[in-house]
Amino acid sequence: MIVLPPAAGDHPTPALIRRLACFVYEGILLFGVVMAAGLVYSLATNQRSALQGQLGLQVFLFLVFGLYFVWFWSRTGQTLAMQTWHIRLVQRDGQPVSVGRGIVRYLVCWVWFLPWLAIAHFAGLHSNGQVFGLLTLGIVVWAALSRLHPDRQFWHDALCGTRLVAWRAKSKD
Repeated sequence: MIVLPPAAGDHPTPALIRRLACFVYEGILLFGVVMAAGLVYSLATNQRSALQGQLGLQVFLFLVFGLYFVWFWSRTGQTLAMQTWHIRLVQRDGQPVSVGRGIVRYLVCWVWFLPWLAIAHFAGLHSNGQVFGLLTLGIVVWAALSRLHPDRQFWHDALCGTRLVAWRAKSKD
């Protein structure tokens, strides 16, 4: 059963366009994480070709992404992109997110990508343009479904007991 969060009060749900802008910015920042992690992986495994060790690299990146997100969510409630867009992840009751809840949210967040990648695979889509188009459609559909939630939260947050809130750090005046 999904229980609604407490009244928004000082921290309402950020607008969908703002959350999607944060999502895009997060992707840009993760490009650097991928490059650094790829370098570490290739040096550690003595990888000489991009065709060598692809599955190992994918598993390694999955773990690196998990570490990145769970560490930021459980430490400050904000990744670097979320800090820029003044968005914070909290538990439904407004408390900080625990490491365990962060791990669950990270795993459930893959609903943004995995169903659409599976559809692309089983439909035989191989060009980058086709896969990117299908992923874009999936992201738009998943984001639009948040309009059906009473607090406009994404459904993976409702399932994980978390919520995204508008958040500005208090000034130290």
